[in-house]
Amino acid sequence: MRLVLFIISLVGTAAMAADRPNIVWIVSEDNSKHWLRLYEEGGAAMPNIEKLADNGLVFQNAFSNAPVCSVARSTLITGSYAPRIAAQYHRRAAMAPMPEGLRMFPHYLREAGYYTTNNSKTDYNLSDKGMWDESSNKATYRNRDSEQPFFHVQNFGRTHEGQLHFTEAFMEENATKTDPHAIKVFPYHPDTPVFRYTYAKFQDHHIETDAQMGEFLARLKDDGVADDTIVFYYGDHGGVLPRGKGYAYESGLNVPLVVYAPEKWRHLLPVNAGRSVDGFVSFIDFGPTVLNLAGVDVPKTMDGKPFLGEGVTARDLNRRDEAFGYADRFDEKYDLVRTFRKGKYKYIRNYQPFNFDGLFNDYRYKMLAYREWHAMYQAGELNAVQSQFFEPRAAEALYNIEKDPHETNNLADDPKSASVLKDLRQRLTNQVKEISDLSFLPEPAMLSETLSNPVQFGRENQDRIGKLVDTANLSLLPFAKAKSGIAQAFKSNDPWVRYWGAIVCSSFGKEASSFTETAKNLVKNDADNLVRVRAAEFLALIGAVKPQEAIYLSLKNAESEVEANLILNTVTLLQDGQPGYEFNINPDIFPKEWRSHVRGNVSRRLAYFRGE
Repeated sequence: MRLVLFIISLVGTAAMAADRPNIVWIVSEDNSKHWLRLYEEGGAAMPNIEKLADNGLVFQNAFSNAPVCSVARSTLITGSYAPRIAAQYHRRAAMAPMPEGLRMFPHYLREAGYYTTNNSKTDYNLSDKGMWDESSNKATYRNRDSEQPFFHVQNFGRTHEGQLHFTEAFMEENATKTDPHAIKVFPYHPDTPVFRYTYAKFQDHHIETDAQMGEFLARLKDDGVADDTIVFYYGDHGGVLPRGKGYAYESGLNVPLVVYAPEKWRHLLPVNAGRSVDGFVSFIDFGPTVLNLAGVDVPKTMDGKPFLGEGVTARDLNRRDEAFGYADRFDEKYDLVRTFRKGKYKYIRNYQPFNFDGLFNDYRYKMLAYREWHAMYQAGELNAVQSQFFEPRAAEALYNIEKDPHETNNLADDPKSASVLKDLRQRLTNQVKEISDLSFLPEPAMLSETLSNPVQFGRENQDRIGKLVDTANLSLLPFAKAKSGIAQAFKSNDPWVRYWGAIVCSSFGKEASSFTETAKNLVKNDADNLVRVRAAEFLALIGAVKPQEAIYLSLKNAESEVEANLILNTVTLLQDGQPGYEFNINPDIFPKEWRSHVRGNVSRRLAYFRGE
């Protein structure tokens, strides 16, 4: 009887393996498609990936929904928009729970009999268990049962941002294999030896990564599984030269994606192998696509949709032309940017446009190219396009990506583009309201009010969040039309409506100076600490009141490290931006644990203020 059961088990396992493909993700860190010869003339040669592309599909419009790793990977593993599920901040202040009724997608593969392995990065902003059979830098599909299908993730870190944290002495002592003189510098970067060297070094890292990937692909073949394995190659988000990783431009979001299927499984590709695909796909879609390829039902609570496998046609794939992106806090630096790409047009909504892109971030500025770029701006050595990074942005921007791939010519004020602008503005507004975007509550409030069940909170507070979005969007009106709405916002019982009213005033700048007395009253009397900070920020930006006293008091009143860091972002803005203020922050006002944590956001800001 045992022998019979064993034979039945073997037959069943073999049948399952025959009916379902193995699926492998090979992932390079921090590289948008703009760095690969496969996509761009002059890009890095990656012959192993190019060979996959010759017999697979090359996606021209594949997008990470976020331009930084933990948020991007949280989106990938859940198939869900991060601002809907409270996973949008890098790095997380607290783990978010998985939405009710949803597991990280490898869990469903494992339930269906797949062996699931991850080598080795996770970096999720949510907690879940049971999705991996193995997850470590030693994880391998080789440990599965005989003939068991597998899903394996292999991560390659050579292209990571940290690999470009070198010194001038390193540059002098280490020549690049890529010729720096052959580099074509992006128009928003200064054309200097430092930038050319950094470009060349980054391309060298791509070439090295491709060789490592080639070794892994050869291993699949040597193990006898290549003919049964569908392979994805993609970058985990954009990068990594300045204005790439961490920023919601195409250089931060538009990633390389190549999908190869062996002959046996080629019928699961809706387009003939060797073709380029223009249809849009995003990280929310990757998990659902893997499940669909494996014949596993896709949970209805995921935001993404499959783009390969049974039921997906070439017409379906080619009609996809939209992508939604988001950028929030990255380490200690705050921002709130949402993007909506439709076809050739890209719409960017900068909800806090005075928070200029180049605002100091410790990890970014470890790169020599960042430091040189900033120094050249301060010395007045940049042209208008190169200077944009260090100056306040427009509240909204519109770019024609076909004509302006580097997003330097904002068409938002072009009358010929008015209908496109209106359409994409509305689409993005609808999107953030539909998902109940939790970033419209400041992060400390999001943590305290929503984290027990973020998705449920969003559903129950959809109208409230919609009101916050509408208040924020007052900055898109002419001030004369926005004025009454701002006045109403300041009278609201909801502190976050008042909070957004102050941000809108800062967005208008001196045009909103008629609210000076109102803002002064808020600084003195508002019940919420962060509303007082935003009112003081507005007054400081227009030069109406020196902000130091109000800011110091708010820092003393901060109830959490997260709240203190948000206030310190305002300090950095007011110190480094215009008109410029001097601050002398006494670190002793903070609890010891906030300032002693080496990688903590408050300690990073304090070190920056000390000039360290």
